[in-house]
Amino acid sequence: MKKALTTTALLAALPLAMGSTLAQANECGKVTIADMNWSSASLIANVDRFILEHGFGCDASLVPGDTMPTGTSMIEKAEPDIAPEMWSNSLKEALDKGVEEGRLRYAGKSLSDGGEEGFWVPSYMVEKDPSLATIEGIKQNAKLFEHPEDPDMSAFYSCPAGWNCQISAGNLFRAMKLDEAGFDIIDPGSGAGLSGAIAKAYERKEPWFGYYWAPTSVLGKYDMVKVDFGSGVDKDAYVNCVTNADCTDPVVTMYPPSLVQTVTTEGFAQRAPEAYDYLTKRAFTNNQMNGLLAWMEDNQADGEYAMEHFLLEYEDIWTAWVSEDVVNKVKDAL
Repeated sequence: MKKALTTTALLAALPLAMGSTLAQANECGKVTIADMNWSSASLIANVDRFILEHGFGCDASLVPGDTMPTGTSMIEKAEPDIAPEMWSNSLKEALDKGVEEGRLRYAGKSLSDGGEEGFWVPSYMVEKDPSLATIEGIKQNAKLFEHPEDPDMSAFYSCPAGWNCQISAGNLFRAMKLDEAGFDIIDPGSGAGLSGAIAKAYERKEPWFGYYWAPTSVLGKYDMVKVDFGSGVDKDAYVNCVTNADCTDPVVTMYPPSLVQTVTTEGFAQRAPEAYDYLTKRAFTNNQMNGLLAWMEDNQADGEYAMEHFLLEYEDIWTAWVSEDVVNKVKDAL
């Protein structure tokens, strides 16, 4: 009789428990997250999916994404609900209009210090000669940077041909008169060629000078120093001339940080305010992401595998983004 009563009690309690769970899921509802086709964005998308599903009770799923089509679809069709890593400068006018019209929200920065570009040298060179952390020191020691084909020239490794950064790197090369210091622009041919040139120099502890960006696995693996141009950032000059192929008189400016944001639909933000609040707090520094990208490359890990690694090994980071209750739910799911 005791067993029968226990079974009856359990059956009676079951709808209440299920109702509580369903209520939580219904509050958040179905959530679609753009899984962009590069490693850092895929990692963040998978982290968001796991935390929203297990921590907030969302019915979360990933959908393929890329900057332009995802941004356009969110503005016009209100889907997907979340773009975790949107390099918003490339679509800023349209995104701003979407926010003004009440279609979208900027939840926060995916990369707290923004995407980073610059001219770099290996740290072991700067340790020997601190002046090499400045463009004047680079120019005065141009002979260190041996050209692979011309012994009378010095090598500056630029952005690959056809990439937008080739324009800015070329204009800054002209603005700083690096040719007068003996430098010649080396086209690495591809992103792999550029990263390979850094890896080869670093493993041999040889001089290297050129353009690169973050977050990337390369800057996670190799300790590089961004060269100070001594100019500060002139954003107007950068936007209106340095990034323009028709710029005839470029001025020297450091690269301004690229704004990298999490964008959501207004519908999601209103439907699930607690889940939205998580997205306003979830952010990575470039150093954190560089290290995670290096781990992904070394382990041939996709976004889902890297998400598990991150949640298990970097509790000090992600637990600061959510409440203790959500932390416990995510840990239980892991």
